[in-house]
Amino acid sequence: MKIEKTALDGLLILSPKRHGDARGFFSESWSKSRLAEAGINIDFVQDNHSMSSQLGTLRGLHFQSPPHAQDKLVRCGRGCLFDVAVDIRRGSPTYGRWVGVELSFENGKQLLVPKGFLHGFVTRTPETEIIYKCSDVYAPDCDGAIRFDDPDIGIDWGLEGRGPVLSDKDANAPYLNDFESPFTYRPDL
Repeated sequence: MKIEKTALDGLLILSPKRHGDARGFFSESWSKSRLAEAGINIDFVQDNHSMSSQLGTLRGLHFQSPPHAQDKLVRCGRGCLFDVAVDIRRGSPTYGRWVGVELSFENGKQLLVPKGFLHGFVTRTPETEIIYKCSDVYAPDCDGAIRFDDPDIGIDWGLEGRGPVLSDKDANAPYLNDFESPFTYRPDL
């Protein structure tokens, strides 16, 4: 498995190896022992799978606060999406900065989003499926969101003049400046 660092400390791109033949391919999408060898020790407790039927469906920017903060390992099961993580760890030198990665069935890439980051994505094709592992269970009382179009974050979602397909929650989320992050940057971890 290829593991790439990003410009945001702790945010990683994983590219599992695919073994293919005339039948298709086989890929080990997650291995606790292989990731531990690379210094990544996360106990995932829940898998989530969502399907977005329309091109331009945007979900995010979401987080779960402590005590149910989540690390996420995100991949695309079908179609193509642009996956984004934003650093919201107080004291981080990259607070408010974002990284986006195209995840598709074809490229097989995954994004490891640590606790202390917002997460969101926009679909690049209809009928796109996202599959992700979480290190804690979903807890509605810890669920939060920041606006996808916050000008202080400045994400280029690549919507090409189209408006996104949004939930009411995402359309009405607060801006980053109106938010006090429950996360603190810990460079020693």
